[in-house]
Amino acid sequence: MSECRVLDGVVVGKAIRDDLAERVRRIQGALGRPPALGIVLVGDDPASQVYVRNKVRTGAESGLTVDLIRLPATASLDDVLGEVRRLNASAVHDGILVQSPLPAALGPHAEMTVFETIDPAKDVDGFSPVNVGRLVQNRATLRSCTPAGVMEMLRRSDIPVAGRHAVVIGRSDIVGKPMALMLLHANATVTICHSRTADLPRVAAAADILVVAIGRAGFVTPAFVKPGATVIDVGMNTIDDPDGAGLVPARFAPPRRVREEGHPAGRRRRSARRLGRRRADPRPARGRAADHRDADEQYGRCRGSAREQLARRADSRW
Repeated sequence: MSECRVLDGVVVGKAIRDDLAERVRRIQGALGRPPALGIVLVGDDPASQVYVRNKVRTGAESGLTVDLIRLPATASLDDVLGEVRRLNASAVHDGILVQSPLPAALGPHAEMTVFETIDPAKDVDGFSPVNVGRLVQNRATLRSCTPAGVMEMLRRSDIPVAGRHAVVIGRSDIVGKPMALMLLHANATVTICHSRTADLPRVAAAADILVVAIGRAGFVTPAFVKPGATVIDVGMNTIDDPDGAGLVPARFAPPRRVREEGHPAGRRRRSARRLGRRRADPRPARGRAADHRDADEQYGRCRGSAREQLARRADSRW
């Protein structure tokens, strides 16, 4: 059995951007300006701040004009929809992206209302009902970004999809469902798993391609993965343990001889290692344990924190 092969999503992402450079130049020549993306960020969710910062940087590096519109967490749904309609009507914005999740105060249906308001021709996330319907029919031009990145990673890595059994853990509208559709359109046999799936490790262990998209670090264990399977980790988590920076712990990969793939936008394992080194504490273990207990108690009292809200929301959706 061959050794574990780890594919680097950062490398694949750079290759994609390099390939797009010439297309961006051609579009700029035709339009007389660079392609332009408008991003709407509402509130101060920590994960969203990271995602948007990366999108702005990557867009600029690719030659795009990226306009970031920030709205406070106190903004109303009408405020958000007003920005979306302004971008819909803009002659200088070719794409629109509203960062999800929106603040809970906007209401349980706010995201769907926003997605329905975005012009389908500018909906770069592929979340509007029109673009979702086109994806179901396998004629989408704008597709959900993360699943599309996974498919591109598989293609560029020469990993066959047709005829393979693919298991997707997670059923969100943003990743799980479109991921399953894209794999189906590539002629995989697809199983969707979620929080109510019986004997989940057994179902996952039958997969040739396993995509994990549930927003819970370290969820998948060796029992979920058969030898030789390809594991696609689309999670981004900030934790102290460098072996658990993604949804799939790194430590189990080599013994099981699996191929573990990174998110095309890049995983945060290296930053987690740096974080672990910075937090190395020379004091005796007893002193550290007391500090950790205090920190745990403080965290337990902060149940309204943005990070915990995001974790609870992800747990309820998958």
